[in-house]
Parts: sequence; C-alpha cells; structure tokens
Amino acid sequence: MQDIIGIDISKDRLDAFRLSDRKHKGFGNDKAGFKNLLRWIGNPEGLRIVYEPTGPYHRAMEEALARAGHALVKVNPRQARRFAEATGTQAKTDRVDAMLLARMGLALDLPPRPVRGELMNELRELHVARLALIKDRTATGNRTDKAVIGLIRRQAKARLAIIEKQLVEIDETIAARIADDPELAGRLDILTSIPGIGAVTACMLLIEMPELGTLEPKQAASLAGLAPFTRRSGKWKGKEMIRGGRATLRSAIFMPALVAIRFNAALKCKYRQLIESGKAPKVAITAVMRKLVLLANALLRDGRKWVDRPA
Repeated sequence: MQDIIGIDISKDRLDAFRLSDRKHKGFGNDKAGFKNLLRWIGNPEGLRIVYEPTGPYHRAMEEALARAGHALVKVNPRQARRFAEATGTQAKTDRVDAMLLARMGLALDLPPRPVRGELMNELRELHVARLALIKDRTATGNRTDKAVIGLIRRQAKARLAIIEKQLVEIDETIAARIADDPELAGRLDILTSIPGIGAVTACMLLIEMPELGTLEPKQAASLAGLAPFTRRSGKWKGKEMIRGGRATLRSAIFMPALVAIRFNAALKCKYRQLIESGKAPKVAITAVMRKLVLLANALLRDGRKWVDRPA
C-alpha cells in the first residue's frame, strides 16, 4: 500500500493532508517548518508527496523533501483545478486544496519525477527574465513607432538600448552556466548540430524541456503541446487539434521549424509531402515542429549528433 500526502503551498505556510489517516497539519514555509514537516511525514518509503509549483515559494520545500529521499509529484495547477471541478468540490481553502491534491495523486496514479537541481532552477529564472525582456522590447518598440512627441520617442529608444544590453548579459550568463556543466554542454552540442536549431533555441529546449532524451516519442510531443488529438463522436468527425503542453516551448520552436524547412533536407521533404497531400501550410509547419522535438529527443537519448543522410 502506498500513502499519499498533498501539500498546498503559500508564501508563509504549508498545509499538508495525509490520505491514509486523513490528518491535516499546517507548517511554516521556512527551515523550521520543513523540519517539523519531515518529522510529521516520517518514513519516506512507499510515500508520494503531491504539490503544485508556486514559483519561488515551493523551491526550498522541494529541496528539503528531495534531500530526505521523498518521491515528489509536481502537478499542473490547471489540471489540479479541473480535478477539483470534476469531483464537484466548490470550496477552495488551503486545507481543501491539500486534500484534493492527495486524492488526485491516488485517483490518477501520478508517478514521481526527479526535481530540478540548483543549476536548472537558476537557468529557469534567467530564462523567465529573458522572456520578460523580450515582451518589454516588443512593447517599447511599438511605443517608439507610434510616439509623436520627441521626448517619448527618445526615452523609448534609450529603453530599447538598455533592454538589448540586458538581453546580451542574460544570454552570456546562460551560455556560461551551461558551458561550465559538462553534461549540459554536451547536450547543447547535440541540439545545435540539428539544422534549424541555433544556440538560443537549444538553450531554451534544455531549460524548458529538461526531460528531453528520457521520453517516449508520444510523451515528448504531448509535453510540447504538439500531439494532435482526435475529435470524434458517433458519425461526427471534427478536425484534429493540438492543445495544452508548454506554450513557451511551442512558440519558441516555430521559427526554427521555418528555418529547418529551408535547410534541413529531411524536414524540407516532409513539409513538401504534407503540402502536396493537401495539408494546410500551418498544419505542415506544426508537423515539422513536432518532428524537430522528436528528433531532439531521439538524439539526446542516443547521445549522438545530427548527421546528414547521403542523397
């Protein structure tokens, strides 16, 4: 028999619910609270702990539990909310959320996964900051184009220069952190060997999808949100669609797919075949994006670089 504990995490408090005896207890979200939580949990054997990611608020707890040898299950908050709705639970309190997380872990038999190490957490934080700067650059560029008053236009241009400098600093920091880690550096070399994937996209793949190389093809496509799902009921048959997955990853792989269509012979041939069979260009590009992710997963799994096939 396996026991499951659900933990709802907030800035200052952890609410834990144990499914076997239905006991609930609150702890501080600090070192003293972690010690009390570990004492309350007890033996990690045959135990799974289910929780939602909460940005910086879950990391310290996650590290403490991982060091103690606990099997950790981090679930998507939207999936957890959908589970609560499916059970007909209307109330939303920290205690109720902890109970629902425990029930969700049991009902869906959610498997534990390794947690991110300190380096990956740092790279993730840098990547999030980079995405924010890119959004800021787009918004500032739009203001520059539309500004009528000279002062606003000058300030916007000065802000753009600052953003570009900060982006360069973040990119250099990410590259240096990856280069200092032999395993990550080797994975980066494999990814950049694929025509269409440059250094920036390769770094993004390593950060956004660290599971690459350990997944089955269907799992990799689904995680990236590029696995089409069938829509059919009785005699009605709808169009296949993609949904869910990691939206940031899916957005970032779009431009590399366009490059691959031009310079990657195998993917270029695949794109042409789809277009000639009557598929819409958008559908064909999505298929190329999926192929890129699957190719990256396969090469990382085998530990080998891309090699052009002879004509």
